[in-house]
Amino acid sequence: MAQAALGLGVDFGTSNTAAGYMADGRPKLIEFAPGRMTIPTTFFFDYDTRRTLIGDHANQALIEGAEGRFMRALKRVLGTSLMHERRQILNERVTFVDIISRFLSEVKARAEAQAGVTFDRVLSGRPVVFHGTGDPREAAAEADLRACYLAAGFREVDFMPEPEAAAIASGALGNAGEVALIVDVGGGTSDFSLFRSGPDGVTILANHGVRIGGTDFDRSISIDRVMPQLGKGTDLRKLLGPGSTPTPIAIFNDLATWEMIPFLYTPQNRRLAAEMVRLAHQPEKLGRLAKVLDEELGHDMSFAVERGKIAANGGAERAFILLDQIEPGLSVPLSAEALTESLARHADALAEGARETLRIAGLEVSCVEKVVYVGGSSLMSMVSETMKEQFPKAVHSFSEVFTAVADGLAIAANDARPFQGV
Repeated sequence: MAQAALGLGVDFGTSNTAAGYMADGRPKLIEFAPGRMTIPTTFFFDYDTRRTLIGDHANQALIEGAEGRFMRALKRVLGTSLMHERRQILNERVTFVDIISRFLSEVKARAEAQAGVTFDRVLSGRPVVFHGTGDPREAAAEADLRACYLAAGFREVDFMPEPEAAAIASGALGNAGEVALIVDVGGGTSDFSLFRSGPDGVTILANHGVRIGGTDFDRSISIDRVMPQLGKGTDLRKLLGPGSTPTPIAIFNDLATWEMIPFLYTPQNRRLAAEMVRLAHQPEKLGRLAKVLDEELGHDMSFAVERGKIAANGGAERAFILLDQIEPGLSVPLSAEALTESLARHADALAEGARETLRIAGLEVSCVEKVVYVGGSSLMSMVSETMKEQFPKAVHSFSEVFTAVADGLAIAANDARPFQGV
């Protein structure tokens, strides 16, 4: 296999991953399945076969009820102490660096098989912020991701802010001198790049990001609409004496958080749930919580929330979160109004993120002539409605929402100039 002078661009996402390289002067994306240019960033550790499954195979194993451990949204763990804790999975003790590197190694292998070259050099997308501006975990998060790529077999690793890559990909869509804003809302973060189109490409005027994404949308919906069905907000009888005490909330918050679900299935939590059922004023609700923990149904429930969110966002007259796996016939209605209510604080944060991007660039709202949406969660109507309120005179358009970042990374990875941000 020949060595590639060009690099591989990889958009390692919270929910989905895409990769591409340059061929015949155009970005060419890796096909992970017939007609599919993205792969779910998911893992399933099959207890029966002792194999680690990734992507669609991992999702299918969960759907089919195979015995094992499912993981999603591991990108959100970057920079935390969880990344380097060794835990027993299948036949070995591994860290999340090991797990993510195996996923990236598979992406590398598929890219090399399709391109017929060896990719030693990778340009990876990264959110403008992993955790938050000034957060001490920022440097650690990038270092963790770099370690994952190196362990996957790449020799050179560079990074580019994801919305900047999307700006490169969509720069040809603009007129010379036009100022446009990329709004990149993914699974774990929302990033903004303000850029000006020119004859030689794009000039980045400002980058900004906030730690809000589709998984946070799911979390808010789950906490507001689903967790009350499992006992959140109910009371427990006191162990000693009369009176009641509120049901502890931490376990519900973690159960609604994609990346925390795998850590909940412990004997301690199962005993806690059983004790809460015994003391509950509404034992049928806490009984559902106990079942979710006993049968490890947390991810099934989160996928149900995600499907309900998509249905309500799509304008379904009667959208529901279907929870039959917990209890036959159990469902939670999710109207468009309820969806808006659950996502209101995220809409405010996105609006402030866009305004801060303008402040960084020293520009007024009227300077933005176009708003371009990328990232799967930008398809939520709340996102475009919020941005239209902020930029009422701009032209609003959707790029290749799932692959624009990978396209831009592929273009930039083939640029002879050093990779660099703003």
